[in-house]
Amino acid sequence: MRKIAVVGLGVAGSYLVSRLSHEYEVVGFERCDRSNCYPPCAWGTSISEMQRLLSPIGLNFEDYVLYKGKEMCVDLGGSRFWIKLKGLCTFDKLSLERDLVDGYDVRFGVHIKNAEQLGDEYDLIIDSTGFPRTLLPKISKDYVIQTLEYKVKYSKMPIDDFYIKPMRAGYIWFFPLGDSYAHVGCGDYFGRQRYFLDSFMREHGGEIVKVVGRPLRITPPLMCQPYYVGKVVGVGESIGTVFSVLGEGIISSLRCAEIFSRNVEDPEAYTAEVLRKFSPYKEVFDVVADKIRGRFSFIRDFPKLLRIFRYMKREEEHCGVEIKMTDIIKIFFSKATSSKR
Repeated sequence: MRKIAVVGLGVAGSYLVSRLSHEYEVVGFERCDRSNCYPPCAWGTSISEMQRLLSPIGLNFEDYVLYKGKEMCVDLGGSRFWIKLKGLCTFDKLSLERDLVDGYDVRFGVHIKNAEQLGDEYDLIIDSTGFPRTLLPKISKDYVIQTLEYKVKYSKMPIDDFYIKPMRAGYIWFFPLGDSYAHVGCGDYFGRQRYFLDSFMREHGGEIVKVVGRPLRITPPLMCQPYYVGKVVGVGESIGTVFSVLGEGIISSLRCAEIFSRNVEDPEAYTAEVLRKFSPYKEVFDVVADKIRGRFSFIRDFPKLLRIFRYMKREEEHCGVEIKMTDIIKIFFSKATSSKR
């Protein structure tokens, strides 16, 4: 294998440009202009796992941290509780993505719509376009959360740490960015994100300085096959690496990219390792889907919840929060989870 194209320079694509360029001839393509790129996510992640993922390519994640959380407020509508944080932070995702590709052959403002557009120049084409999954076939049964997020400037921060408000089909988030800024957003399966987010803004105020929004795929990797079509391979959210109960895709997508970097020339090994690594995501998705549809049953779904708890407990370094079964039960059975417009 001689030459690789990476299409989509979000966090997974940028990571692969950096990681693979030492062994292969790599060219990265991004449809956004360099000056107009603004990653549409809350920029929240876990410090220790990001440090581990970035250390092989010589970046110190601490250089990008904007705010380190101590505890997260979970607003259930009629009550609140607080979760101890274990490394959850916000970070400068835009600067990280730029530094990952700095010095490499990347081309911004180039919209690659299909593999044929790249001709025969490349031996392998990586689809790291995220939700659009531009170069791979459409997923037969895709599940999507619509999100909207504001970057907000405050004269006085209304909330002094991380905050979420779970709903039946999504949640509202407030993630501090430091220096009197925060990302305030909402994701909702039923498309009511603007209604809930604007209600939050009316209550807490602040000056909106940036607006971003995009769909978020919560379909798990098991349901996003095939990963390979011809010489195109999917990595990251294009093949469903979002942990649906949290809406977290940064570490998950980087882990997927890390798996690919070990199996560049072995499609079967890559596919098998992805399916194995992300197998718990299917059960998590099943429970989230039941909650969205209003079919969640404590008696029927408790064994699944217990397995999810055990998985998340093992993955506390990934989640960045202290995982307790009682907290999971509170969130899934709160009145806030059935909020309706």
